[in-house]
Amino acid sequence: MKYKVRLEQSEEGWAASVPGLPGCWSQGATEDEALENVRDAISDYLGAVGELLQGAHVREIDVAV
Repeated sequence: MKYKVRLEQSEEGWAASVPGLPGCWSQGATEDEALENVRDAISDYLGAVGELLQGAHVREIDVAV
C-alpha cells in the first residue's frame, strides 16, 4: 500500500506527515531517516486502527482515484 508523505525541512532536520492518516507523523535528521521513521509510524498507526476495529462490523471498499 502506498501513502503520500509530506516532507518539510527545518533547522532540526526533516518532518514527515501523512495527510491521509490524520495525526500520523514522524521526523528525522535527514530526509531518508524521516521517511524510514514515518514508515514505522504508518505501520503503528494502522496497527492501532486494527485494534480499535476488532470485533466491529466492518467492510472494505475499493475507491478509484
